[in-house]
Amino acid sequence: MKRSLTIAAVVIFVALGTGVFWWLGSGVAQVTVDEIGDQVQTVRRGEMPIFAATPEVAQLYRFATEHPEAFKGVECTCGCVLFGHFNNRQCYIKSVNPNQITYTSHAAT
Repeated sequence: MKRSLTIAAVVIFVALGTGVFWWLGSGVAQVTVDEIGDQVQTVRRGEMPIFAATPEVAQLYRFATEHPEAFKGVECTCGCVLFGHFNNRQCYIKSVNPNQITYTSHAAT
């Protein structure tokens, strides 16, 4: 009986460990909070952050991603220039690299 319980516990532990490993490797990116209290998430290009949950908000984030030129010289009206944002695009995107984009929830909140 004790041996059966031990085997069952090991099987369950291995199954849970495999599930966690799969989930972490599946591209689900962690959401963190930055120095000004906004959520931040780095995702693969073509994906949207978790805080762009509605179609309307996702469309705005997609536009900010695909049209950086539209934001040149456009300051945000919320005063985030005090946080170092030099144009409104930084309310959507924190940083960009060839394979990933780091989004901020600043525009969504």
